[in-house]
Amino acid sequence: MLFDAPKTAGLLGLLAGAAKAQYILDSFYDANNFFNEFSFFTEPDPTHGYVNYVDGDTAFGMGLASADDNIIRVGADSTESNPDGGRKSVRMVSNKAFTRGLIIGDFSHMPGSICGAWPAFWMTGPNWPNQGEIDIIEGVNNDDATAVTLHTGPGCIISNEGTDPATELKETDCNAGNAFTGCGQQTFNPLNYGDGFNNNEGGVYATEWTSEFIAVWFFPRGSIPQDIADGNPDPSSWGFPIAKFVGTGCDIESIFRDHQIIINTTFCGDWAGGVWDSNEICKARAPTCNEFVGNNPEEFQEAYWAINNIAVYQNAVAPNGTVIARSFNA
Repeated sequence: MLFDAPKTAGLLGLLAGAAKAQYILDSFYDANNFFNEFSFFTEPDPTHGYVNYVDGDTAFGMGLASADDNIIRVGADSTESNPDGGRKSVRMVSNKAFTRGLIIGDFSHMPGSICGAWPAFWMTGPNWPNQGEIDIIEGVNNDDATAVTLHTGPGCIISNEGTDPATELKETDCNAGNAFTGCGQQTFNPLNYGDGFNNNEGGVYATEWTSEFIAVWFFPRGSIPQDIADGNPDPSSWGFPIAKFVGTGCDIESIFRDHQIIINTTFCGDWAGGVWDSNEICKARAPTCNEFVGNNPEEFQEAYWAINNIAVYQNAVAPNGTVIARSFNA
């Protein structure tokens, strides 16, 4: 495992000593507690995918969920042809909701660049889209780099000031397409998504969510900052994020609230299915996305997430500079 929950003594010393210490640990999820702190989502897919989200008993019984060797694994079935109701898969939702903070996820594997697949690591509030959505890792079909996207109700226009110049801003209106398109930024690093991510043993995604901006960094395995490994993250030292959304025309403070963390893999649906006909590689495999996913179960052996841990930090310093003491279990 890349980094462990910081020890109480270390954090007390941190709070006592350095103005640099901006964040302290709020919640830490690993193989020891993940399936107690996240719940299985079993409702119909809101994105209309060819998927059947299963409950915990089914997921563990089929080997679609596990916590062995200190690794959390959640994924999709790769054995059943033409499954009734869609390919069986797992969607996990955190029991706890967060408003602002620093969310750091360490993954050693994600669903590969597979035609029909639509994996995502994201956050959203209960009143979609009016409490916002933050898509941290997301792509479809044979994509080889992640898109980072926000979705909101009307009245949220962002800028990408401070974003890595290699990232392409696709849209500034986070309500574009009645919120279904949102304001997106496309990255081009083949190590941050799908097959390239997996071939490099994954890496770490860090999302800083403040009242003024939302920023996402990616660090490939072998290039993860030591402050993250030490449990003392300092985003100011990380350089350009792969995507930054600045609320110059968006009240981030009032819109983005009470987000649960979600990890899922769906198939086809509004996005992966919607772009099927324009994808020459995937379209050559089957006339429709649903047909490909239904008829080719073996293609989805790599459609799983392997999670080392997810840590959520909260700001330790009040606006007036006062250090805020928090109680937590190390």
